[in-house]
This record gives sequence, structure tokens and C-alpha cells, in this order.
Amino acid sequence: MKSLLAHLKIQVNPKIYLKDPQTSELGRKIVQESIKLIDEVGFDNFTFKKLGERIGSNESSLYRYFENKHKLLVYLSSWYWSWMEYRIVFATANISDPSEKLRQAITLVTEQIKDDASTDYIDESVLNRIIIAEFTKTFLTKEVDEENKEGFFLIYKQVINRIVAMIIDLNPDFPYPKSFASSIVEGSLHQHFIKDHFKTITDCNEKVSPTDFYLYLITSLNK
Repeated sequence: MKSLLAHLKIQVNPKIYLKDPQTSELGRKIVQESIKLIDEVGFDNFTFKKLGERIGSNESSLYRYFENKHKLLVYLSSWYWSWMEYRIVFATANISDPSEKLRQAITLVTEQIKDDASTDYIDESVLNRIIIAEFTKTFLTKEVDEENKEGFFLIYKQVINRIVAMIIDLNPDFPYPKSFASSIVEGSLHQHFIKDHFKTITDCNEKVSPTDFYLYLITSLNK
């Protein structure tokens, strides 16, 4: 799978950016260093001025790629979910058993992410921490409906709908496949967050992962 991913260009909605950062050295550096900086200081404290100082570039040059830092975060999130979709597609392509296919997809979408060596300028393990901590800020905005119409969250929804299809394939009579799938994807991010910050309200810990929790939940689909 890694060799296949190495030859794929992760697709992101072009309406999110002004210039595709994957097409230039500066653009790739903006993406690479923004991930590190957001992880260090948090999205609220992140600014293009700080990023420009970090990469030794004028702040104005960053605005040639992204209209604002919100669009940059949407871009990073879209890249992550597109990468995740590729992983799910390749990992489940040759699995015929519906139960095992669903288990594999849920494992991928809920597990703690390690850096993928096939992508040379993005550390997915760091990006995963940003998604856990900051992803909801991409859509908890007044502009969410307009941005949704523009397709900003299409890839995220595609990941969920792939899991929806697997749930239906396993149990066509299950009455809530969309709610269950979206709860798994979004809920796993929440469980990772509270596992580290609000330990008293989750059963996930060093020994029990969010993946364990969600794999246990899907056993009900076989009943």
C-alpha cells in the first residue's frame, strides 16, 4: 500500500486554496511548517506572520496560497481525510468478508496515526494530533453551510459514507448506518482528545484505545 500511496497525489478541492501548495517548494514548506507550528502553539495562536518568520518568507507570500488561516486549516483537514480515504480503499479492496472489511476500516480511521514515510513533507502523526484538537474548528463556523455547498467537506463525508456502505453491507436492516458511521469517525477524535485531557470521563487509556472501543461497538451489528 505504501508504494501505491507514494505515487498518488492527494486531491484537495481547489476552491480551498488560491494556489496549489503541492506545486511548489514554498507551498510544500508552508504546509509542512504550518503543521508543526499549529501543533506547537495551537490554531488560535497560529498566525501567518509567525509562519512567515518561521520559514523565512514574507507574510504576503503565504496569502498567495491561502486567503486566510481558516482556509489553511480546511486544506490540512481535507488533505488528511483524502489520505485516510486512500488508506481505507487500498486496505479493504481485497477483503470480501463484510465484517472484516468494516473492522479494518474502523481500525484505520480510529487508530493513533504514525508518520507515513511515503509522503516526504507531511508528518501524518503530527497532522493527526491537529485533526484531533482542531478539526471541529473547520466547520463550527457561521460560514459552514456556504462552505459545505462549495464542497469543502466532501472528502470528510466520503470517508464516512464509505463506512456507511460497509455497515449496510454487513447488516442491511441496521436502522442508523449514517449516524453510527459519523459517530465513529467524529467520536474517535473526541475519545483521543479526552483520553489525554479528561481521563475521568472515558474508559480509553494506555491499555484501552478508542479503536478497541469502536470495534467492540460494531459487534452489535452481527446480532
